[in-house]
Amino acid sequence: MVPPVTAPTRSSSWLFPDLGPTAEDLALRALAQTSDGRFRSGQNGVQAVAATGDGKVEFVGLADSTLAHITSSMGYPAYYPVPPLGEPSPVKAILMDLDGTTVHSEEFWIWIIQTTIARLIGDDAFELEEADIPFVSGHSVSEHLGHCIAKYCPEKSLADARRIYFETTEQEMEAILAGRGRPGAFQPAPGIKEFLLELKARGIRIALVTSGLYAKAYPEILDAFSTLGLGDPEEFYDSIITAGTAVGRGKAGTMGELSPKPHPWLYAESLRVGLGIDFVERSSVIGIEDSGAGVCAVRLSGIRTFGLAHGNIRESGTEGLCHAVVESFDEVLGYIDSRARTG
Repeated sequence: MVPPVTAPTRSSSWLFPDLGPTAEDLALRALAQTSDGRFRSGQNGVQAVAATGDGKVEFVGLADSTLAHITSSMGYPAYYPVPPLGEPSPVKAILMDLDGTTVHSEEFWIWIIQTTIARLIGDDAFELEEADIPFVSGHSVSEHLGHCIAKYCPEKSLADARRIYFETTEQEMEAILAGRGRPGAFQPAPGIKEFLLELKARGIRIALVTSGLYAKAYPEILDAFSTLGLGDPEEFYDSIITAGTAVGRGKAGTMGELSPKPHPWLYAESLRVGLGIDFVERSSVIGIEDSGAGVCAVRLSGIRTFGLAHGNIRESGTEGLCHAVVESFDEVLGYIDSRARTG
């Protein structure tokens, strides 16, 4: 386990109150100002400005609080206060990501994005570059597609790309549920069955939280649970929160495209509505994520984050926002044991 970079309590000497002492301590990039120019380091009470490595989230350190600025390729950025974590307490609930954490399917969904762009531009040989990976995983469908359009085909529309994406996804989901889909699309994460059953045995509540739309997320977990022999996921989990249903002509949709991870709302909803746990009790809850966007979402919900080392946390520059980066679920159980002994 990588030792935590941040501390749980506020220090008056920190440049980023409730988050960490300095940008360097948090493994963030120091900035002269936020990307929108609203806050400048050293001016009007701003102590410091910093950003994650991928630039998706910027932090503004004020005298007694820190703001998080979530940038947006969709044109709807937002500022959030960074809540303090509070003193650690015995763990009563765990919030877990789906893709890359519970199920290994990132390669499949990146392939769907690649296939969508290939169809959009009429080039079956099109392939994404390695540099695209942080921008086509962990965020919303529209953000993934928006990145690709801006880079590869700026003359194309997001609306057309979304239509092709959902047509492709629907075809692939139907094929997978019929047993003739892309081989190995949804593989349960190593050790996930033992981990989930151990949590159940200890009476720890479990919530599944994903930025994926319901139509793509639920077949994933259903397929994985079938492989694991864990039965009905709706009966197993205490809460399942997805980014909702795709909106389209003649079809009702729900929120998700403008407020997914790294925004805190999916995790906040899982905590407060899905599990019915009050915000003031959040120190008894931990989150597990493999992506930088997910790490930010958990942290902005006021919850301690355990990052999985195999994801893109280090590449996205969000390692310093984690309580710890771990190699396996056993290390998370070790933390739960330590809190039970000292709580």
